[in-house]
Amino acid sequence: MKKIYVVFALSAAATAFSQTKPLEKVEPAFWWKGMKNPELQILVYGKDIAHNEIELSDGIKVKNIQKVENPNYLFVTVNTNEINVPKFKINLKKGKKSIGSYTYELKERAPGSADRESFTSKDVMYLIMPDRFANGDEKNDSRPDLIEKADRSLPNGRHGGDLRGIINNLDYIQNLGATSVWLTPVNEDNEKVYSYHGYAQTDLYKIDGRYGTNEEYRELSQKLNQRNMKLVMDYVTNHWGVSHWIIKDLPSKDWIHWFDEGKNGFYRSNYKTTTQFDTNASEIDKKYALDGWFDTTMPDINQKNPLVLKYLTQNAIWWIEYAELGGLRVDTYPYNDKEAMASWAKAITDEYPKFNIVGETWLYTAGQISAWQKNSKTGEAANYNSNLPSVMDFMLFADMPKALKEKEGWDTGMIKLYNVFTSDFLYPDINNLLVFFENHDTERWNEIFNADPKAYKMALTMISTVRGIPQIYYGSEIGMKGDKKKGGDADIRRDFPGGWKSDSNNAFNPSSQTAQQKEFYQFSQKLLNWRKGKEVIHSGKTKNYVPQDGVFVYFRDNDKDKVMIIINNNDKDQTLDLKRFAESLGSVTKGKDIISEKEFSIEKNLTIPAKTPMVIELQN
Repeated sequence: MKKIYVVFALSAAATAFSQTKPLEKVEPAFWWKGMKNPELQILVYGKDIAHNEIELSDGIKVKNIQKVENPNYLFVTVNTNEINVPKFKINLKKGKKSIGSYTYELKERAPGSADRESFTSKDVMYLIMPDRFANGDEKNDSRPDLIEKADRSLPNGRHGGDLRGIINNLDYIQNLGATSVWLTPVNEDNEKVYSYHGYAQTDLYKIDGRYGTNEEYRELSQKLNQRNMKLVMDYVTNHWGVSHWIIKDLPSKDWIHWFDEGKNGFYRSNYKTTTQFDTNASEIDKKYALDGWFDTTMPDINQKNPLVLKYLTQNAIWWIEYAELGGLRVDTYPYNDKEAMASWAKAITDEYPKFNIVGETWLYTAGQISAWQKNSKTGEAANYNSNLPSVMDFMLFADMPKALKEKEGWDTGMIKLYNVFTSDFLYPDINNLLVFFENHDTERWNEIFNADPKAYKMALTMISTVRGIPQIYYGSEIGMKGDKKKGGDADIRRDFPGGWKSDSNNAFNPSSQTAQQKEFYQFSQKLLNWRKGKEVIHSGKTKNYVPQDGVFVYFRDNDKDKVMIIINNNDKDQTLDLKRFAESLGSVTKGKDIISEKEFSIEKNLTIPAKTPMVIELQN
């Protein structure tokens, strides 16, 4: 078989070898006692390390040592339940001579770690591009060990936002009403250019130095936890960066999906992940969808390889345990091998039964999206259970701007929103859907609607009051725009005003926000903070009424509370005949709109201003 550990440029690896350190890397660097699965796979890396022997101190038995094509790797498996010392040595021996060692530590788990809480429908998730949010430590903007240097004048360059900037602005995030924070990837992405987005990671165990340190990442998570908030890691299983140290010196050819006909193994994905459940799909289309690369700089990882799957599983668990995480968002979920990912998700949720993982299921029908949720009947029809607790409602995302922009018709306008919810029966856990109207990959909502606060208020009201977990994208709460069609990804990832010392406008401080920023922010703050304590919104039943004349009405209720939500997308005020809603109103006699704070009697009619949402708490 071809020696593939030299297929990529190996100058960095060669430099490392010239230092003649017998053990270049050990991953994971440490682990914990008391995990439900006691089996630990330790990757040991060094020049021709497989030509030597591994011996553990303290009489510890090795369950298995696996060699691969590349002699620079050994995979050592131990049973942590059989290890009764907090530290032991991994000794590398050549014959009887010891030529290197590594002290391995098994730490004690934090109390209650296995039962940690995770994000649920009680939460509001705030999505941040860390490089574009706030620069809290100018000293780390550029680093000698990382290629791309900070240059805020470059739209696609590094701008200097970091973890310290997020930590410094936690009051802002909490006061807004968000309860969990999703950061796009912050692990090292050491590519030459366009590295700020983080999805071409080059070290899965290390925070990018331009964002901060592993310790600062854990500090952010702990400070969120102290506020009863949660940190959600953006996890990438489908691809790594071409400069990842493992990619530069592959353990085996099947570590990635390699196409002999392509340069350096590259073949672009056809991006048709609908082939995953298409019973009539051609094998070649399916192969290119799943095995093809996202881009030339992102080799496609082969999760079918048991060593790869174990590496990805342990790495995710390592970050959950180390950083005290409150959830994972998994990038490009349907592009992965679905059977392997079912094992990955199960291994994590077996360790943490309450832990939530949401997959990026970028598909446009409820049938296709729901198949990816754990215990789905649509997945079951295909003999598949993903074990993935949560999915993203891209169907709602796609139809929201259409619903608000189109003229009302039989199948246009607000009826599109109603039609989304008629498919709710397909989801086994309807409250565990991530609902949103934009994210870091999409056109900015405020660009689509030209920063019209009325359109924003209707959209935010919708995702904040329907079933599921609302996700908002940083800056939209102050009216930020961004034109992806003209400015590309960089324009929808603009710097948050006030995140840099030189900024003339500081939108983090409500007192220095512009009039427009205040209107957006104050509405968001009022609605999201109201939502925090409303169990009826988190888990109550829903009753929908077919939209009429551009007005969509639905109710949320439980044994304690009842809320009526009205979204009038009409250009004119609309008067509702309340008889139509008698089955939901029952004996209700009065209500209060939590947005306007207006109280009124529930009688025959109710007038709703044009282009306005109302969230009415009902009382007998």
